Amino acid sequence: MSPAYTMGIIRVITQEQAQVDAHGQLIEQWIPGVKTLSRCIPDQPEGVHDAGTKRAAAPKVAALAQELEQAGVDGIIVSCADDPGVLEARAAVRIPVVGAGESTASAAARFNGPVGVLGITPEAPPAFDRILGPQLLANVVPAGVKSTLDLQTPEGRASALKSVESLSAQGAQAIALACTGFATIGLAPELERAAGIPVLDAVQCEACTLLLELLRTRATAFGEPLRRPE
Repeated sequence: MSPAYTMGIIRVITQEQAQVDAHGQLIEQWIPGVKTLSRCIPDQPEGVHDAGTKRAAAPKVAALAQELEQAGVDGIIVSCADDPGVLEARAAVRIPVVGAGESTASAAARFNGPVGVLGITPEAPPAFDRILGPQLLANVVPAGVKSTLDLQTPEGRASALKSVESLSAQGAQAIALACTGFATIGLAPELERAAGIPVLDAVQCEACTLLLELLRTRATAFGEPLRRPE
C-alpha cells in the first residue's frame, strides 16, 4: 500500500546519510503511514548557528526543495529552528514548506502563560520573537553549548537539564526547544521530567504542522476546507 504522504526533510548540518535520515525516521515512527525522503545541504558541517551560516544555507535549502519536489514529495520540512531558506524554498516550489522554528513557536503560543525557549543561539530564532511576542519569557542557551553538536556530549546534556529547571523556576508554563538537535538525541522527555512542565520537541512540531497543511490541502481539493482548531 502506498504511503498517505511523503514528506521531504531538509537537514542543515552536513553529515553522513544515516544521520541525515534520523529526523525522518523519528517522524515515520510517530505518524503511521507517512514516509520521508531526507537530504542535507552541502559544506556546512556545523549546521546553522549564526547569521553567517544562516545566509549561506538559504540558497542551498531552496535548491534542495526543488530537488525534493521533483522527486515527488507532498510537502517539505526545513528541520532547523532558525528556518533558514524557508521563504526562499516557498518561492521556489509549489508544495507546502514548513520550518521547525515557526512550527514550534506556533505550538507554544497555544499555551496560556509564559513560554521559555531553550536553544543554541544567544537570541531566540526570529519566529519565536515574532509569534510569541510578550509571551516569550526568556531564551536560554545551555552553558558550554555553541552548536547542535555540543548537545550530544554528556556535558551538553547535563547543562540542558539545568537550563529547563531554571526556566521552570522563572515561571515558564511550557518550554519550546529551539534546536532540532534535541530530537536527534531524544532529550525532550528527560527535559520535561526535569522541568515538570510541557517541553515541545521541534521535530514533532514540524511534522505535525506539515501533516495539518497536507490534510488541509487534501480537504480543500475535495471542497471541504479543514478548519483550524479554535
